[in-house]
Amino acid sequence: MGAVALTIAGSDSSGGAGIQADLKTFCAFGVYGASVITALTAQNTRGVSAIVELAPDFVSAQYDAVVDDLEIGAAKTGMLAGTAIIEAVADRLRRRPLPCVIVDPVMVATSGDVLLQPSAVDCIRSRMLSLASLMTPNMREAEVLTGSPVRDPAQMGEAARALVAMGARAVLVKGGHLEGDEALDIFYDGHQMREFRAPRTRGIPVHGAGCTLSAAIAARVARGDGLVEAIAAAKRFVTRAIDAAPAIGHGARPLNHLVRGERAG
Repeated sequence: MGAVALTIAGSDSSGGAGIQADLKTFCAFGVYGASVITALTAQNTRGVSAIVELAPDFVSAQYDAVVDDLEIGAAKTGMLAGTAIIEAVADRLRRRPLPCVIVDPVMVATSGDVLLQPSAVDCIRSRMLSLASLMTPNMREAEVLTGSPVRDPAQMGEAARALVAMGARAVLVKGGHLEGDEALDIFYDGHQMREFRAPRTRGIPVHGAGCTLSAAIAARVARGDGLVEAIAAAKRFVTRAIDAAPAIGHGARPLNHLVRGERAG
């Protein structure tokens, strides 16, 4: 286990999303996982009941401690909660850059609970977009970030182009809210537009799929994959993890992170 990946995100006390899902995903791909925790949530499969943001200086201190000691192959960001934390994370990533940063602009939980202060959306645009080797918004997040409707595959492609024009090096717009038998995601990196498709698992509400996808991409990049290969492997992993989602709790099911991730190399 030589590859190291870093997650910069919030803690989910029920273990289905956030830091916990990311670290499980890293392990599934044989990658050593480190973490910078931005916020604590009192959360279960039914929703979020409380959030405590950590002090920005402490978030920065965690980042410095990890980067001082570990050789990070790739990082992902998840729940950043508010403007002060976004600014702290962006500052550390600029001052002490990493080889690849996957930005998952987490705004709302599956339950509908708000995980990003509305005032912080502009900060995501102005501070995080230009740091993103890959940004992974879902359709609702892409709509908020671009200010344009994102309701169908054509608009997903337009949103990906817009976000690259706004500063991201590459974008994967996730189509989990589309109707149909396939789960469609659309990738654009300024040169090529690609579609990633997988069979849709119907009738099972799940929790933490977005966190898991971005963590799986980071894990594969840390092991040496390019973005396109990493996304393809991550999507296959998430599909299997959803198919095997255990009936834990009384709300949306957590993914089964014990399914084995494909190893690069």
